Amino acid sequence: MKEALKELFHRDLTTLRDEIALYKEEDNLWKVNNTISNSGGNLCLHIIGNLKNYIGNGLANTNYVRDREFEFSSKGVPRAKMYQELDETISIVNKGFDCLTEAQLDGYFPLLIWEEKKETLFTLMHLHGHLTYHLGQINYHRRILDV
Repeated sequence: MKEALKELFHRDLTTLRDEIALYKEEDNLWKVNNTISNSGGNLCLHIIGNLKNYIGNGLANTNYVRDREFEFSSKGVPRAKMYQELDETISIVNKGFDCLTEAQLDGYFPLLIWEEKKETLFTLMHLHGHLTYHLGQINYHRRILDV
């Protein structure tokens, strides 16, 4: 299960990197309109912050300090910087899975995310679902607003 989840995270983070590259105009990453309030760029930053925080701090023992407000308020982060952050996130997620033991996988996730502790497997499946949900939003954002 651990290797399958690691592969899925890697696949979808790589797809996210590819999706960011598909924007014809870099400025379009940050477009919003009256029905789309989160830009593709902000959703990408949110995914990065989420995974660096939970998998990085929870499993890879990083000291990442999350700035969730920045994830949604920042505008104009260069695409090259986002690639760098995504590559770093992929490395952190891989390290997190490499550090994860079977005992940890069967136990509770080391960080409290919700009001009560949840199992590690449940948490990792939730984090992957969160990634793919926003990845789909970014895909539609690009196809609708990258014109």
